[in-house]
Amino acid sequence: MEATNKFPLLSGNISLDLVNTEVVRWGQRYDLFANNEDIQDWLYIVKKDNLFWNEQLFNKIKKRSSQVASNILEFRNILREEFEAIANQHPISSDFISFLEKKIEKAPFTYKLIEQNLIPFPIGEIEDILVSLIAFDVLTLLEENKLTYLKRCSNSECVLLFIDLSGRRKWCSMKICGNRKKVARFQHRKEECD
Repeated sequence: MEATNKFPLLSGNISLDLVNTEVVRWGQRYDLFANNEDIQDWLYIVKKDNLFWNEQLFNKIKKRSSQVASNILEFRNILREEFEAIANQHPISSDFISFLEKKIEKAPFTYKLIEQNLIPFPIGEIEDILVSLIAFDVLTLLEENKLTYLKRCSNSECVLLFIDLSGRRKWCSMKICGNRKKVARFQHRKEECD
């Protein structure tokens, strides 16, 4: 699975990286999840931070790929709406928190000791497990007060979101938008001088 450059993994948080699987290219919103295999590729890439993800788990994902895709896409839409509202300085709603808690109830956690780390491990249907993990990530961001630092990229054409703990970050990524703006400014100055 050679998909490491396909998805903008900017945050290290599975929930925010999920929302950032929609991008803008050539002025149009573009879904990086064109099919079920794209979702499987993305899950394979983000598994690195989840020690219990193994081939057995991925076999379950493949067997129930349409249910997994449906649940992931539906959850991404809800997260995007909520995250954009938060980035626009709207308060985090108690309804959103209740919604996340209900998602975890469908696949409650047990814990396993893996590589000397106590790892939360949800149980249930695979599509509920994946959504539960993502909901857990959002609730962890809320607990750590990191969602209050959620921002939009300064490129008005970009839809990517990021957490800016420093208060100085402007771009989703220097590689994606920051460098483009620098090149555009350089070209503009060069044209003015000619």
